[in-house]
Amino acid sequence: MHRTIFTTPLVNTVLRAFSVSFLKLGGWQVEGCLPPGASKSVLIAAPHTSNWDLPYTLMVAFTLRLNIYWMGKAQIFRPPFRGLMMWLGGIPVQRETSNNLVAASAAAIRAADGPVQLIVPPEGTRSKSRQWKTGFYYIAVSAQVPIVMAYMDYEKKRSGLGAIFEPSGDIDVDMAAIKAFYAPFKGRNANQFHAD
Repeated sequence: MHRTIFTTPLVNTVLRAFSVSFLKLGGWQVEGCLPPGASKSVLIAAPHTSNWDLPYTLMVAFTLRLNIYWMGKAQIFRPPFRGLMMWLGGIPVQRETSNNLVAASAAAIRAADGPVQLIVPPEGTRSKSRQWKTGFYYIAVSAQVPIVMAYMDYEKKRSGLGAIFEPSGDIDVDMAAIKAFYAPFKGRNANQFHAD
């Protein structure tokens, strides 16, 4: 995995202090911590309904001392922003072409020398979407790492990490259980998020 803002020593310290202060002043409550055994894991990122999700996610990650990577559409990685987006932990994804993203992501997690948490939004878009993508599930299963239920609730101003979700092998049952966990949370644009 490439070097990010989370692995840049002095910058990490300064931005963690800023993030803790900003979220506290804004009335946000950051909950939970990375469960034991989840230093390498896949984090579900839901609800995902706004561009504001990225800066808030980065601040929550600093507060919880995570080492996150996140997937974003390739268009936001165009020059002159590519270097910055990569440094922020971004991994460009070509949504229009079929590629073996699951296998590549799982291999990168397995090959990482240290802790790495890959954030994947199941909606796959900020736009209104009823169909959740299952890539996060198969990445975790293939990499043999836990799935952590990460959430952001704009209505109650709370964000953090929930429990580990253990896949049963029955994706339909598992997706129903995951969606049930996320049903109470409200995204910034709440009408665009559906967990039913």
